[in-house]
Amino acid sequence: MPDSLHHLKVANGDLVLAKDMQDALTAATLVFDDSASQTFTTDGKTTYVENGRSTRGEWSIVRDGEFSSFWPPDYHATYSLSWIVEDGAIRGLSFTQAGRGERFDGRYA
Repeated sequence: MPDSLHHLKVANGDLVLAKDMQDALTAATLVFDDSASQTFTTDGKTTYVENGRSTRGEWSIVRDGEFSSFWPPDYHATYSLSWIVEDGAIRGLSFTQAGRGERFDGRYA
């Protein structure tokens, strides 16, 4: 668990509250099941790396449990965001795309 998240008391599957979302997203690089990775910065930027190819976008908080992303030139997506907690420790974040139901689990590197 990243040190910046030790103060949180959350359970597996809990929605990430808006007040905790920046800390959750920027705590560490997230690594997905397909080995792709994603980093988020406090200034609303994000970088997704898949098979050595890097894509840059932007993110913003919508409300508790929800954030949006923009990938130029015109791709917008909204995700439900929940915690992945195992053995009492925060291990990562689960992203579920609104309207599509696709789920992506990212674990902190």
